[in-house]
Amino acid sequence: MSHNPGPSTSVSEAIATRRSIRAYTDRPVDPALLRAILEKAQRSPSGGNVQPWMVSVVTGASLAALIAKVGERQAMGIMGLQPEYQIYPEPLADPWMARRYGVAHAMYAALGIAREDRDARAKAMAANFTGFGAPVVLFVHCPKFMGPPQWADMGIWLQSVMLLLREAGLDSCPQEAWSVYGKTVRDHLGLDDEQIIYSGLAIGWRDTDAPVNNFPVDRAPLNEVVSWHE
Repeated sequence: MSHNPGPSTSVSEAIATRRSIRAYTDRPVDPALLRAILEKAQRSPSGGNVQPWMVSVVTGASLAALIAKVGERQAMGIMGLQPEYQIYPEPLADPWMARRYGVAHAMYAALGIAREDRDARAKAMAANFTGFGAPVVLFVHCPKFMGPPQWADMGIWLQSVMLLLREAGLDSCPQEAWSVYGKTVRDHLGLDDEQIIYSGLAIGWRDTDAPVNNFPVDRAPLNEVVSWHE
């Protein structure tokens, strides 16, 4: 059994214990607690105080209905895809591709899925579109005319939310994957085509015993990403 990190009592602890959680218990999330977290996240910085993030919180019957609709698109294979944007550059060179492959290898190893087992890998990938069993999935979106600086602002907002969730003992998983069925998500949320789905965020209480929540996730050493100029 792994250790349950519990609520974080400092920003440093929240950063250290935050990870993308891909298995949740069935414990519900108190709507009042989630509302309080989102209220606090409104203090997130943004260029010119534009605050470009727009958020749709989906739970209960609405979440079940969305999962079913996306499942229908998945069953169509490649013809069912509705990508909002290209998630990764093509081609993605090293060291970035090596990092991406590294975390995927560690995750599948934790799940006991062999490299050649394509069916099992596809099933694991499909779990994205159930929110990994989380009771809450929120979607961050914005008008399509917003540019890269505003997308960066949305990322800052997401980080604020994820750290505040850790402070409350909750966990999350940011999910750009939902954007590959963007139109279905937008239609379900009642959004027009002038909005673009940036990311989902699964929210709930981590299953501390699930292997997929316990494999090591490497980070690049500081000297690979930071240079000092004096």
